Amino acid sequence: MKQSRRIHPAWIAALVTFFTLVATAGFRSAPSVLIVPLEEAFGWGRDQISLAISVNVLLYGLTAPFAAALMERFTVRKVVMGALTTVSTGAFLTTFVNAPWQLVLTWGVIVGVGTGSMALVFAATVANRWFVKRRGLVVGGLTAAAATGQLVFLPGLTSLSGTFGWESIGLTIGTAALLMVPFIFIFLKEKPADLGMLPFGAPADWQPPVKSTIPAAQLAIITLKEASSHKDFWYLIGSFFVCGLSTSGLIGTHFIPAAHDHGMMQVTAASLLALIGVFDVIGTLFSGWLTDKFDPRRLLFFYYSLRGLSLFLLPSILFETVHPSTLVFVIFYGLDWVATVPPTIMLCRTILGPDRGTVIYGWVFAAHQIGGSIAAFGAAVLRVKLGDYALSFYISGALCLITSYFVLQIAKGKSTASLNV
Repeated sequence: MKQSRRIHPAWIAALVTFFTLVATAGFRSAPSVLIVPLEEAFGWGRDQISLAISVNVLLYGLTAPFAAALMERFTVRKVVMGALTTVSTGAFLTTFVNAPWQLVLTWGVIVGVGTGSMALVFAATVANRWFVKRRGLVVGGLTAAAATGQLVFLPGLTSLSGTFGWESIGLTIGTAALLMVPFIFIFLKEKPADLGMLPFGAPADWQPPVKSTIPAAQLAIITLKEASSHKDFWYLIGSFFVCGLSTSGLIGTHFIPAAHDHGMMQVTAASLLALIGVFDVIGTLFSGWLTDKFDPRRLLFFYYSLRGLSLFLLPSILFETVHPSTLVFVIFYGLDWVATVPPTIMLCRTILGPDRGTVIYGWVFAAHQIGGSIAAFGAAVLRVKLGDYALSFYISGALCLITSYFVLQIAKGKSTASLNV
């Protein structure tokens, strides 16, 4: 196979994936923007609205392991185009809702399944297919795209909702998702072999993994059963459960309404959350680079410890206006937002080998979203019962600190070199 182009097509595949994840992640940011407007428009309770977000986050995760298998079976491009069409349908239907259960059906079920069919397994699949070297860096960059896209669009969506009404968000996202379909069809290539190329950094004698003949859904279930006998798999499940609970489920969903409870303008709070997304790019890229060089377990210990301490401080640094201490939180939390993903993906490859790494990550990511789903709904319930989010932040912070210990137990006794398979 040829291996002598100035710009390896792997980087083009990564760039197309990056922009796709930025755009599609922006679709998932809408529910946090809609909480306060829907409260004001319909008089719904915060827990009623958050139920739709909880269902969205849950299905986003539960769809992921099957999406990973479907990508192996039916091609990445077909799955992603189908997912974008599903998201567009759900977003357009959202503009007609007039009851909480309808919001659950549109944003919760339809958009949740659509976005879950891409999720971070899209990033992992592209990185594993196209890269041998720099895989950690690429996973970091694509992960940053997914998380940052979810945050950086928040100020614009908030402003759009305030100017044209909450329905404008569904119309905008539905149109954007539909426009992404031809972009994927034209520019996303399936794998290096289709271009007569080797993956980036692959040796001359490299051979692609043997493609499974097992049906996609069955492969996901078999992988779960086989991985379940490994203690390290459950450590990864537990740690990523806490990761989702403390990021997209809690901060991603409730930071804006929590800041609004303290008198902060919604656009200001959304801008702070977007700033977290900016620092997330730096933190996740750096984490990907570190994952290629250092023990991923120790990196996870550092990330979860820092996140836990940050959450303990949050209730005391939310004010009506932006305070310097709030900016410090935004910077540190942004750097740590999804820095956990590159080392976690690396460790997933050690459970049943590299060939099953992506499907295993799909299940680990499902745990991430289950944690996020519980936090999205649970924090809203505590807010309704207690009048603020303080206890939710403290519980999440404590779980992060506990997790920082357990991640050190993953693959205990194995060398760093043996983990970077």
